[in-house]
Amino acid sequence: MRTTKRKLRPAARTEPWHPYAWQVQSLLLGYPDADFAGHLDLARRAAPALPGPVRDPLLAFTAHAGRTPAEDLAVAYVATFDHRKRCCPYLTYYAHGDTRKRGIALLRLKQAYAAAGLRPVEDELPDHLAVVLEFAGVDPPAGHRLLTAHRAGLELLRLALRAEDSPWAHLLQSVSATLPPLGGDEEEAVARLAAEGPPGEEVGLAPYTPPQFMPDPAGGPR
Repeated sequence: MRTTKRKLRPAARTEPWHPYAWQVQSLLLGYPDADFAGHLDLARRAAPALPGPVRDPLLAFTAHAGRTPAEDLAVAYVATFDHRKRCCPYLTYYAHGDTRKRGIALLRLKQAYAAAGLRPVEDELPDHLAVVLEFAGVDPPAGHRLLTAHRAGLELLRLALRAEDSPWAHLLQSVSATLPPLGGDEEEAVARLAAEGPPGEEVGLAPYTPPQFMPDPAGGPR
């Protein structure tokens, strides 16, 4: 029997600046609450130590956010991430849709965080990009693996935000610049997701996911 060997990609190496980039990106991808002005200031101070492809889009976002009234930024955040299904910030949704497999993926994320001694807050799902980035900042090797595993979904989210001319597209560009370039299989996965969307409903996520964290099928308020 003839067999073919799959060419394995070398394990990606984390850099000393990775944790700082991921922590800052995590803060800026969260809801712009009363602490957000401090997060912007932290990002501006941390940015000079980051490579240009990570730094420049990060500063493009902070410039926009800094000149936008806080209330307007909060309204735009909700309109972008809560009311547009294609801009879903929950990474397992891209791979599994609203299916049992997604529920299992969420449990595995919680287990990965627990293994690192972390407990995610109860008011957010563990696959929210901001939560995954926060974990990556604490445990860079494990976080890098998680982000890379969801590379296709991240790229689809970046493209969706760019198509909406959203300022958060800058942050996704910055996140992508911390990861290896898309390979052939990943490019195919992005194209497939764009054409077909996430998998359809199988049995639901009731045992795993509170309704407020489910992407709205109609693209409206949840």
